Amino acid sequence: MALRLGGLADLDPTAVPLPPGTEVTTRVDRIVDGEIRPQGATGRVSRLDGERVEVTFVDGKRATYLRVEVMPRKLGVARYAQRRAAAWDALHPCIAIDTLVGSRAWGVADEGSDVDRRGVFVLPLAWTTGLVDPPADLVSVDGSETYWEIGKAIRQALRADPNTLEMLFASPTVVDPIGEPLVAMRTGFLSQEIYGSFGRYALSQLDRLEHNQRLAEHRSTVIGWLRDDPSLELDVAAERLADSARIAAPSRADAIVRARDYIKQLYRSMYDQGFIAANDWASLRAAAKTELELPRDLRPKNAYNLIRLLDLAIRWLSGEPPEVRASDAIRPTLLAIKKGEVPTPDVMALARELTPKLEAARQTSPLPRHPDVVAADRVLRDARGEAARRAVLLTPDAWGELAPPPPEARFDD
Repeated sequence: MALRLGGLADLDPTAVPLPPGTEVTTRVDRIVDGEIRPQGATGRVSRLDGERVEVTFVDGKRATYLRVEVMPRKLGVARYAQRRAAAWDALHPCIAIDTLVGSRAWGVADEGSDVDRRGVFVLPLAWTTGLVDPPADLVSVDGSETYWEIGKAIRQALRADPNTLEMLFASPTVVDPIGEPLVAMRTGFLSQEIYGSFGRYALSQLDRLEHNQRLAEHRSTVIGWLRDDPSLELDVAAERLADSARIAAPSRADAIVRARDYIKQLYRSMYDQGFIAANDWASLRAAAKTELELPRDLRPKNAYNLIRLLDLAIRWLSGEPPEVRASDAIRPTLLAIKKGEVPTPDVMALARELTPKLEAARQTSPLPRHPDVVAADRVLRDARGEAARRAVLLTPDAWGELAPPPPEARFDD
């Protein structure tokens, strides 16, 4: 049984948190680029600034609204946002480990870099004994801070999840002694599983990057055609793309079929990212007249993180100290990629060059085949036992006398 906090009757859709990416509907008219954007328009939250919400519409245009002037498009999303905010407020005092992660931990930050934090929290006893499923994550409204329930964090670490191991090895701060044993046994999570979680994941991202690079090239070409000829039909565009991209196929007819599929992939991808209003050719044609952002998967951040992960996997598998900071050898390259000074094809070529080194590091790795699951199990049991001890003794902290009350069990309406 998975009970949740209450139904929707008590929900004020004009007051729930709106994390970036939330689909919203506007409640007032607004002048956008000299034209009236009537109430009822749909878009996604792109930025928050106090009570001001920046909304990006499906045609790429943006406008700023007061919080009360927009509402979540789906009430289910609103309920989720409310639960997430309630969990954050209630359990934030139960954070046991807090770590600065991301580019600032990697040593490639600049003045505009985000401040990202990850860590671990331990549930008070009362949150683990009732019918209501307790949260496994705490996430800030802006998404810059994420904390995992200790059981989830340990399971992720046993799988050599890159984000979890980064949190454990990037100079973690032990906020409460209940988190100390987890940090003390962190080397027990190092194993050859890193090859799959870091290395193979990075290579899968490389395949995706290459796929999206092709889509981006096609997007630039097709949108250029549509701007020159807004009445261009899909079949004609497919014929042109088959020739201009020199699509390999048994026959020209087959090449045209592939080109048509590529164009469909293109507008499906753009629809999924909220750049066009519908998953069809007409919506792509309508959006061609607007200025479109660079695809998210081709931004420099994604490219340099790919290289960073491969380099990290090679170093850790080779038995080097588990530092998350980029090595002196690779840091200049990462900074150049981050600044957009390295073309995407060159980044992909560098990643391919690192692949044999990754395989060699796996074959000669001094790390154990599997992590220390016995030690991890003991740490988890001890942490939950300590939370229970404090609850019984009513110690003056967030697990004892000051523990937040658990949510009340009742069915959603």
